[in-house]
Amino acid sequence: MARSTLRQLECFVAVAERGSIAAAAEALHVSESAIAGALNGLERALGTQLTIRRKAHGVTLTPSGSYVLAQARGLLHGAGDLELHAANAGAELRGSLMLGCYLTLAPTVLAGLIAAFAQRHPAVQLDFFDGPQREVQERLLAGRLDLAVAYDLSLPPGLGSRRLYDAVPAVVLAAGHPLASRAAIDLTELVDEPMVLLDVDPSRENTLAMFSAAGLQPRIRFRTTDYEVTRSLVGRGMGYSILVQRPAGDQSYEGRALAVRPIRPAVRPVPVAIVWPDAVRPSQAASAMLDVASGLYAPPAGPGPVRVPTPRLP
Repeated sequence: MARSTLRQLECFVAVAERGSIAAAAEALHVSESAIAGALNGLERALGTQLTIRRKAHGVTLTPSGSYVLAQARGLLHGAGDLELHAANAGAELRGSLMLGCYLTLAPTVLAGLIAAFAQRHPAVQLDFFDGPQREVQERLLAGRLDLAVAYDLSLPPGLGSRRLYDAVPAVVLAAGHPLASRAAIDLTELVDEPMVLLDVDPSRENTLAMFSAAGLQPRIRFRTTDYEVTRSLVGRGMGYSILVQRPAGDQSYEGRALAVRPIRPAVRPVPVAIVWPDAVRPSQAASAMLDVASGLYAPPAGPGPVRVPTPRLP
């Protein structure tokens, strides 16, 4: 039975990530012929072509190569994890962890999650990336993130998830808006009002789907891709918005008071989950983060405008 080596896999991943044999050789501090030989040996061992090599045009992956890349990253990650913990059996958890987070969730969940994990596992080197949901998903599938916190909405195949808590969309108004005196607000009362739409996926889709389900079409005045810009425009009375996350203080960056009211009738909550790539076996550090994240946040107590649940710190 033909077998590949970890070194061959390491060379293959380096070529795939850097786009050329020369760049991979420089990164691994070996000769270009050694990289080419490792690729040839890996292709012979697996019985398939993994790369297309064109002089002066770098290296591209075949469909088989793209599949093997995800598997190779997982194997290398697991091998490194095994070596690390075999050498430190019984010692405190060590290693590295790359955590992702959807950008509108990051201000309210990321710092607390990192703090709780660092308190339990201070020897783990933890870094993070926050960005658009689609880019977070792409990095997970490419093996560039170990885990990520994201909305559990329309996740692509290849990603597993574990629910952390449910967040409920709410209406955000300037405190002086006539509807701010209501205990709850019906979407029909908003349809003629100007809307400030948080125009990022999946927030945009979720907001518009709520109106569509009610047979309504919102009157969008402004679109923005920034959560705090949305709240600032609302604070200036330029429209209302529908937002899921709620900071601790109901004020815009400019210090203008906001009113956050539940939607009537109640709308479907949005699950917030920790997500991982199915193709990669979680490292011990990733498994530890799953445990920390699962135990950190209490579920919301009931319907209505939802703040991020208070963390239960160890």
